[in-house]
Parts: sequence; C-alpha cells; structure tokens
Amino acid sequence: MSQYDKNYEINEYYQRLQIFLDNKKKIERHNAGNHKFSMGLNQFSDMTFAEFKKSYLLTEPQNCSATRGNHLSSNGPYPDMIDWRTKGNYVTNVKNQGACGSCWTFSTTGCLESVTAIATGKLLQLAEQQLVDCAGYDEMGMVDAVARLNPVSLAYEVTSDFMHYKDGIYTSTVCHNTTDMVNHAVLAVGYAEQNGTPYWIVKNSWGTYWGINGYFYIERGKNMCGLAACSSYPLPLV
Repeated sequence: MSQYDKNYEINEYYQRLQIFLDNKKKIERHNAGNHKFSMGLNQFSDMTFAEFKKSYLLTEPQNCSATRGNHLSSNGPYPDMIDWRTKGNYVTNVKNQGACGSCWTFSTTGCLESVTAIATGKLLQLAEQQLVDCAGYDEMGMVDAVARLNPVSLAYEVTSDFMHYKDGIYTSTVCHNTTDMVNHAVLAVGYAEQNGTPYWIVKNSWGTYWGINGYFYIERGKNMCGLAACSSYPLPLV
C-alpha cells in the first residue's frame, strides 16, 4: 500500500489483503517450479485477474484475422540480436496507460514514434489518439522488419500468470495462438536468444514498476499467445 500509494476502507482492506495473499502464494508456487520466467509482486497484486482484465486489457477479444499485410521480406541473413533501445535514441520511455483498455493506442504510437525517429533523427512524444496505416505479416516477417526497419507493434493474449510477470522469457501453455483471442497490444523493440531460447524484447504500457522496468521478454518463433497474428508497423504516408 505504501509503495503504490493505495488506500482502502476497512472492509475493502481485508478483501484486498486476501487477494494479495492468494496472489503471493501463486507467485511463490510458480517460482518454486522449473520455468523460464519468474513472477513477482507488483501494483496489480491486490487485484483478481477478472478485475485486472476489466481495467487494463481490451474488454473483448480482438479478431484481426482480416488484416493482410504487404511486408516484403528480404532473404537475410539477420543479426543474432537486435535492440533498438541501444541503436540510438529511437524508443520513447515506458508509459502507463492507466486503468483503461487503451493499450493498442500506446502500441501504435510507440511504433510510429520509433519509425519517425529512425527516419528523421528526432524522437517525438506523439499523442495516443493518432491512427496510422499499417502493414501486417507473420513472425518471420516480424524478424525481418525489426532487423532491417524498425520496432513492430503486436497484439497477443494475456492470461492470469502474465499479470505477475517479473523477468525471464515468458512462455505459456494456456494462452491461445489464434487471432480471435488477443486482448493486449505492445511494441517489439528487438529480439535475442538466451540458453537456446529465442525471444522478443517487448515494451509494455503498464509503467516502469511492472516487469523489467516496464519491458518483458516472450518466446520467439512459436507464435506465443498469438503474437504474430496481429503484428504491424506504420507505413510512410506519401
């Protein structure tokens, strides 16, 4: 409560305390197992996943199966890793979308901010209300775009364990890899590999207290949680 400046009436206090303890036990059970990522307490630890979904995710799954891209991939080869944060001043700071399902606007503007910075050398803070034309593609196309061009916006399905993500490479056996179940949008700023597991480096919009200073890693090459189903990046308007 002190760390995240939260205050409750007495009845809600005991309700939130019980939810917190339940989440803490879930986190401890996960971390005691053999997983590629770890969980941790964060600003959402006093919430049920149902409450979290209502406040922070898209309320209805977004079916983007109608999206067809015109991305033209090269034949490679591609570098083993890319991180646009280290290539120059191309990625804005992690933002906090607050308690609203506006993640797609943060994902889209984050992508456009990076594309503009790469093209002009000026990193601008753009308004989340802006819309852009996009080009969609599959996960290999994502590798090509991130390696050669710029960060890429992507959408995927968030399930309950992701709410408590702390670090490591996120994988899931319960999320879907279909276009009809994605409920959150983020920005892939790079990729790498760790101990034989390839992963995406992804910028989230839940503030810097969550995850790895607001970022997370998610397994690459398996369309994890449908992340390749709804990927896109802005096209220059000519």
